[in-house]
Amino acid sequence: MNKTISSQICRAAEFESLASFRELIDATCTGRAGLDENTVYDLKLAVDEACTNIITHGYAGKNPGSIILNMNVSENQIAITITDFGHQFEPVEGLAPDVQAGLEEDRLAGGFGLYFIYQTMDKVQYETTEDGNRLTLIKRLSVLEEEEQ
Repeated sequence: MNKTISSQICRAAEFESLASFRELIDATCTGRAGLDENTVYDLKLAVDEACTNIITHGYAGKNPGSIILNMNVSENQIAITITDFGHQFEPVEGLAPDVQAGLEEDRLAGGFGLYFIYQTMDKVQYETTEDGNRLTLIKRLSVLEEEEQ
């Protein structure tokens, strides 16, 4: 497969839009040879977390704007670019939250979104330009080689 499949969707920066983003990921990935359900789950989790941060923090104190999700699926990788027009925020990989702490223990709420993004994606890039904030999530794919008979 030397073909790239591209999909794009633009929705309001509202929690109700998360379902549309997950549906686009499913629709774009359906039928793609070699793409397992764990990879699709990782993509949906990372996009959910990134978009939740945009909705919660990126547009905090502003009128809700939009989120644009662009997917490019090639033979070797899936690249998802999420564009918003809210406050800029660089999602640097920081200290991992204490995943062993019990719910009853005193710990800070949140902090798992970026952790999940960095755990599920192979590469995370962020840039802010006059055209908005762009977060690019890269997931490398295993290339299945056909055995010659």
